[in-house]
Amino acid sequence: MWVHPEEVLQAGALWITERANPYFILQKRKGHGDGRGGLAGLLVGTLDVVLDSSARVAPYRILYQTPDSLIYWIIAHGCSRKEITEHWEWLEQNLLQTLSIFENENDITTFVKGKVQGIIAEYNKNHDVKEDDDTDKFKEAICTFRKLFGMPEEEKLVNYYSCSYWKGHVPRQGWLYLSINHICFYSYLLGKEAKLVIRWADITQLEKSATLLLPDAVKVSTRVAEHVFSVFLNINETFKLMEQLANIAMRQLLDNKGFEQDRSLPKLKRKTPKKVSALKRDLDARAKSERYRALFRLPKDEKLDGHTGCTLWTPFNKMHILGQMFVSTNYICFTSKEETLCSLIIPLREVTIVEKADSSNFFPSPVSISTKNRMTFLFANLKDRDFLVQRISDFLQQTTSKIYFERETTGSVNSSDDEAKEFLKEQAWKNHITEYGQGVCMYRTEKTKDLVLKGIPENMRGELWLLFSGAINEMATHPGYYEDLVEKSMGKYNLATEEIERDLHRSLPEHPAFQNEMGIAALRRVLTAYAFRNPNIGYCQAMNIVTSVLLLYAKEEEAFWLLVALCERMLPDYYNTRVVGALVDQGVFEELAREYVPELYDCMQDLGVISTISLSWFLTLFLSVMPFESAVVVVDCFFYEGIKVIFQLALNVLHANIHQLLGAKDDGEAMTVLGRYLDSVSNKDSTLPPIPHLHSLLTDDGDPHPEVDIFKLVRSSYEKFGSIRADVIEQMRFKQRLRVIQTIEDTTKRNVVRTIVTETAFSIDELEELYVLFKAEHLTSCYWGGTGGSNPTERHDPSLPYLEQYRIDLEQFRGLFSLLFPWAPVNGAQADPLALRFFRLLDHNGDSLINFREFISGLSEYWWRWVRGLKKLHTPDYRHYLRLWNQGTKNKLDNMKDLPKLNQSQFIELCKTLYNMFSEDAQEQELYHATATVTSLLLEMGEVGKLFCHSKDQEEQDQDDPEEAKTSGPARDGGTRPGGVFQQRGQGEGEKESQARPCGPAKRDGRGEQLSAMEDIKLEDSSPKDTGTSSSMLISDDETKDDTSMSSYSVLSGGSHELDDKLHCEDINDDTVLVRSKNGPHGGGVGNGLHGEGGPHGRDGGLPHSTSIDKDWAITFEQFLASVLTEQALVLYFEKPVEVAARITNAKNVRKVGCSLLSASDYEISLSG
Repeated sequence: MWVHPEEVLQAGALWITERANPYFILQKRKGHGDGRGGLAGLLVGTLDVVLDSSARVAPYRILYQTPDSLIYWIIAHGCSRKEITEHWEWLEQNLLQTLSIFENENDITTFVKGKVQGIIAEYNKNHDVKEDDDTDKFKEAICTFRKLFGMPEEEKLVNYYSCSYWKGHVPRQGWLYLSINHICFYSYLLGKEAKLVIRWADITQLEKSATLLLPDAVKVSTRVAEHVFSVFLNINETFKLMEQLANIAMRQLLDNKGFEQDRSLPKLKRKTPKKVSALKRDLDARAKSERYRALFRLPKDEKLDGHTGCTLWTPFNKMHILGQMFVSTNYICFTSKEETLCSLIIPLREVTIVEKADSSNFFPSPVSISTKNRMTFLFANLKDRDFLVQRISDFLQQTTSKIYFERETTGSVNSSDDEAKEFLKEQAWKNHITEYGQGVCMYRTEKTKDLVLKGIPENMRGELWLLFSGAINEMATHPGYYEDLVEKSMGKYNLATEEIERDLHRSLPEHPAFQNEMGIAALRRVLTAYAFRNPNIGYCQAMNIVTSVLLLYAKEEEAFWLLVALCERMLPDYYNTRVVGALVDQGVFEELAREYVPELYDCMQDLGVISTISLSWFLTLFLSVMPFESAVVVVDCFFYEGIKVIFQLALNVLHANIHQLLGAKDDGEAMTVLGRYLDSVSNKDSTLPPIPHLHSLLTDDGDPHPEVDIFKLVRSSYEKFGSIRADVIEQMRFKQRLRVIQTIEDTTKRNVVRTIVTETAFSIDELEELYVLFKAEHLTSCYWGGTGGSNPTERHDPSLPYLEQYRIDLEQFRGLFSLLFPWAPVNGAQADPLALRFFRLLDHNGDSLINFREFISGLSEYWWRWVRGLKKLHTPDYRHYLRLWNQGTKNKLDNMKDLPKLNQSQFIELCKTLYNMFSEDAQEQELYHATATVTSLLLEMGEVGKLFCHSKDQEEQDQDDPEEAKTSGPARDGGTRPGGVFQQRGQGEGEKESQARPCGPAKRDGRGEQLSAMEDIKLEDSSPKDTGTSSSMLISDDETKDDTSMSSYSVLSGGSHELDDKLHCEDINDDTVLVRSKNGPHGGGVGNGLHGEGGPHGRDGGLPHSTSIDKDWAITFEQFLASVLTEQALVLYFEKPVEVAARITNAKNVRKVGCSLLSASDYEISLSG
């Protein structure tokens, strides 16, 4: 292809000149092509891989040089000699003569460069090539990636890194390619080539490892192998990207959401590294936005626009605090460099003025932001103040003026003597609000955290929960959303609403608020509204307990938005059908317990207690295991600090009971110890009336545990385990998420296999491999899109039974059909129709999708019963056929007699299928000859059967319609009926032209109706030769033994010895009709041929142009089977054992890397030398 001219310093280094003229040079890279150029070629090839040379993609190039200059310019490169030769010839024909006119070399150079750039611009215009953000260097990497690993254009490369891959004890230096769905590695060193392809969805563990030999390495584990990569230039960047891509794959396995690239990113900056792709920038932006949203508890769709260093003037302590300002579409946020010192959230909906203040030594480059509640924030030391102010102004113009009611966080003071502590708390919060601000724009400092740990006042709890959780932002930007949702969900019933109704009266039944219909109705509305908002979650047990507590302190709509924040941001994936989030955090808790209470960890693991307690503690935030007035204090801290509070508290509970737990004999005793301890946690500051709380685990009559103050317990957890960081928890969550989701996938696979193993002849291992292949086909369609018109992401429903979760459509089935089914045609037009027939046979409910059970039932049926399967696929009512065959109550012989017969059209299709099946087989000729013999025998059987039933049918017809019987008589005596297909051949030396043999009228019974669909099929011979006289179709084996010109196709003829009358099997196409000759070849008794028409209306009085199928001709399954058994070649072919493992392995390799590999070990790594 033509390229924008670039200067080349050394034209001869590592290149071989093949053509040259005064202005242009055509060169080939050393080491490319046959022979690899010896040792020099091997070295050059190795350097190209290690140094990521462009010559890997384009080993040919054309250089431009003026005769008196030492500077060369590359103007074109090519992947093949043909491509580069076309460019060279164009230069010689169109440009070479023109250059001789110029006198100045500078003019020649300018002309050539302008001409090449014009060609490129014209090509882009004609081919609608759109400019993208990817650099030329990265586009070369994309081409290399697709070329090396056979990936389609839909597979997007994110980035690539130089590294070493350890195969055994030998490192292989090469390049690691990270795409959206695969991790790939390629190395070429001195003729030794190594390739590795792994799906992200197959990875079970991904971690950085450090050893004495490999201080910086990444270990990638799958179910079958471990792979180690090392010697990265930037291991942190590489590992973060690998984590992100693995997370995307796990998310797809979890909820079937595919990846969509963000096209709204800003254009590439000049300082951006050459290798960075637009997709890599997209993922980087996503990662930054996720951290930004988590840090400030912002809505899920908020995107970070940028951040910059600055200082914030804090009026409460008259100081400049160093930190970072973050700007997004709807918020301006600040966090101090020193963690927990100060943070700030300013919604743009609250902003009234943004202006540049006067600079001074005390306030350099300041920006002032004023809000509606009369607060002013002063930022200084901004590097690019003008751009920042303009950016914020642009976002302000986009901010909607539609603002929802926000509650004021003031509290109502009650000064009764009995509530002195509550009064002091309210006063403390009131003073804090006065000093640090009110509402969402409050300065959040260490003092705010201390107030939360001391407990939030009862009548301010709901308002501060809204504030600290970020739910207030979503409620403010979605006015009327909850009311609309309630209205839409009223009166609608599904599985979620049934579960909600069942659990309504189990939600804090001891609390007075839920002992009447008013509280129950509010709880019902909130839970039902959320189930309709998020059908992927719907409803999960434990949501009712949490929501009932939210309703005690917040209004109904506020409780709804708090539930949204809880389920979708603060406890992700906790409440889906498989409680994946809770299982992930259970693994994190085990890891933290091993680190912080190692002396207790082994004991707890042996007792199996951690897995039991963590789910109940985490899912309900201790609300179900702790007295209510104490548990709400935990919820206070959770909304302010997040999940780390729950981990800290859980570790502290274990630590407080360490001696009793070490002495526990079984899990029951350990649970009793923990239950008694939690039940004794009290809140002496609570003003609530005492609510009875009987812990379900407290089963003995021993002395109650001494009271434990909740505030001391929380404070102690911060002192002992406060070093746990949120980013460390997220890192642990990623590791555990891989393990949990892959464990769920393995469990699903085992359940599926256990369900159907008794229904098939496959072993358990084979079924597991087939399940993996079946699921991979579904995932591949999600990766690269399907061509069948159906959306693959809508076909996976985790709520369905295991066997129906993954389903494939016809297009996906065709791919598996060609790889797995032993008699799938290798070539020919018969492959797709046969796959379609088989797909319809398996699709029992007619929804154009088949699940794994249907797929396996068909595969098992046809791997072990080929002959019956072939006939079944060519029978019109094959579902009825399947039911009949699978009936175990009938005798098999009786059952066989009830099977539908094969008519002539279906028999023709069966013959074509057989010929396609045998193509490229080692015994191809013998199989073709055997098929010809069987076909001849079956045609004769069909004709004989017609003669036996013809008289009986005619008598029935005469009884039904005497007039019709009269008119049909001449036809039986030899007249011609339009539409007949069987022809009579006259006897004697000169054969007369064929005339249509009369056929009896169609039957009017069920079989006649069944065959009526075939009446309109018009079949003709597409051969251009004169076919006024039809040739016979079948000959004996002896007649074709000497025909050496037909190595790939059998020659079928009968009765005629003329070469023009011979028929290749490839001529049996959709426009062909079998016709019968009265006098067949010797020994056969019947000859068969093809009837063709010479023109639109036939020739010489022949049949009309359209010829219909003989509806009276038919054969039974017994006849078909008996005829096949007469030919040893066919018997051996159909009894040939199927190598199940080999087919499955080959299918996995083909679906994985786009081409067949050599062995089962090549599934993940392919080495050659």
